[in-house]
Amino acid sequence: MDLRLRPFQQRDLDMLRRFATEPGLIGLDWSGFRDAEAPARRFAEDGYLSTVDGRDARLVVETPQETSAAGFVSWRVGPVSEHHWEIGIALLPECRGQGIGWRAQAMLCDYLFHHTPAQRIQAGTHPENAAEQKALEKAGFRLEGVIRAVEFRAGQWRDGWLYSRLRDDPSPLAGAG
Repeated sequence: MDLRLRPFQQRDLDMLRRFATEPGLIGLDWSGFRDAEAPARRFAEDGYLSTVDGRDARLVVETPQETSAAGFVSWRVGPVSEHHWEIGIALLPECRGQGIGWRAQAMLCDYLFHHTPAQRIQAGTHPENAAEQKALEKAGFRLEGVIRAVEFRAGQWRDGWLYSRLRDDPSPLAGAG
């Protein structure tokens, strides 16, 4: 599968507005309505490429079949030190279930390991999100364990699952076809 990560462009902002204003589009991570113009302000400020002040940086996930973005990957400084990242992904519903997610996350890890001194990359997911668990494992991540009461969602505190990939772990893209 031909897939690429690229910086955001003006034309991609509509996708971010959708994630901010369409309930359920982002799946279990929906946390209520957000400012629909915030994506344009952030894009004008740094193009979504800075992690300063705890912000997440983002790259567009693009496939040759899509005329617009399929979604995006993100990273931010992890909670332990500046030498590790926490990543995430959001794909539009029509782009899920096609192997895009695991490849995009593996590509992001390879990018971060190549361009930053990070030793560790971690990702969290919901215990009920079996598709993301499978994607993370295919992307070279290992399950570390349960983080109890880590997220407030749908009116209650919920557990999360923590995965990680270390710099010395092999990239699954070396043998991907």
